[in-house]
Amino acid sequence: MARAINILNEVKIKNAKKVGRTSDGGGLYLNVSKTGTKSWLFMWARDGKRREMGLGPYPAIGLASAREAATRCRTIVAQGGDPLADRSKEEEPTFERCVTLFIESMGPAWRNEKHHAQWEMTLGPAYCKDLQAMKVSHIGADHVLKVLSPVWTTKAETASRLRGRIERVLDFAKVRGWRTGENPAAWRGNLKSLLPSPKKLSRGHHTAMPYADLPDFLIKVRKAKALAARALELLILCASRSGEVLFAEWDEFDLEAKLWVVPAVRMKMGKEHRVPLSARAVAILKELHQERRGNYVFPGQKAEKPLSNMSMAMFMRRVGMEEFTIHGFRSSFRDWCGDETSFPRDIAEMALAHKIGDATEQAYRRADALEKRRRLMEAWAKYLEPKTSGNVVKLKGAKNG
Repeated sequence: MARAINILNEVKIKNAKKVGRTSDGGGLYLNVSKTGTKSWLFMWARDGKRREMGLGPYPAIGLASAREAATRCRTIVAQGGDPLADRSKEEEPTFERCVTLFIESMGPAWRNEKHHAQWEMTLGPAYCKDLQAMKVSHIGADHVLKVLSPVWTTKAETASRLRGRIERVLDFAKVRGWRTGENPAAWRGNLKSLLPSPKKLSRGHHTAMPYADLPDFLIKVRKAKALAARALELLILCASRSGEVLFAEWDEFDLEAKLWVVPAVRMKMGKEHRVPLSARAVAILKELHQERRGNYVFPGQKAEKPLSNMSMAMFMRRVGMEEFTIHGFRSSFRDWCGDETSFPRDIAEMALAHKIGDATEQAYRRADALEKRRRLMEAWAKYLEPKTSGNVVKLKGAKNG
């Protein structure tokens, strides 16, 4: 009778406290150390002797990844091979190649391409240029510090995510047998002693451009031919988040009905969001549709990839407005709603896809006030329309030249 496999689940793993091994079946074990840390082991017998091989720490190596590694090991054993010896034969990759392999292995567990793009961007040349060509076994704490230090205090949230992603890639490399020893990107007992705690770094507010400056700013945006400029204007007009715009696909839009339906998987609240499109937003989209290539509204340089999520920030830098963040334009919109209009607060919050009221109110609120929001977004677009007067107002924070 065959032995059961896939015995464990996430609840059992998280609740595992007893020191020792707990079987998932098929030679895969969750090991709990005396200090409470958890890791994966693969065990098999050869010539009457029990052998074991570490598959990496939990939760850096999740249950699905551990099972995948165990399946490879079982295949090797069934063919008369040795998993340890087989692993040592694999050519050690560079960090850049290891990132690619890790992302490919995580593909089935990620909901959409947004996760792939975010990992590729943060672990690519934008932040990890100095690591890319290095063999993964050569990367030490000093190399990781060199990557993190420039952004640790200025972009605390981004830096924290970057550190965690480097740690996971290097854990993956260890499981594949390309590294040994401690992870140089680990926080506890390592970088915690060298960098200030992320919790103590003030995240602050996203720096927002004053809404009074936006009409003049959009003159610069409209003059630019870059695709990032079109994405930025649509983002401002719709008061959207950057991920909602950059990953937008053509089948989400009904230009005749002037409606954009952003799927739940791309929304922060995990709920589908209907965006009423102003006449100007529709005009931008119709112009882009004439030059359509692929399903992304804002296609990137790589085939079937969207525009980089750094593209709009780079545009802001080129026009001398880097002090203002992309996310801050949502605050500009909200300030305008409160200061310059009589639209109810709830309508403005709904336009931003924010949660309205407590659980009871949300249960009774079935409609999304689309037509009221349509009037709001048309008023916003009319306000943003660049002034035709010859009196040009200098933008606050703009650089000369």
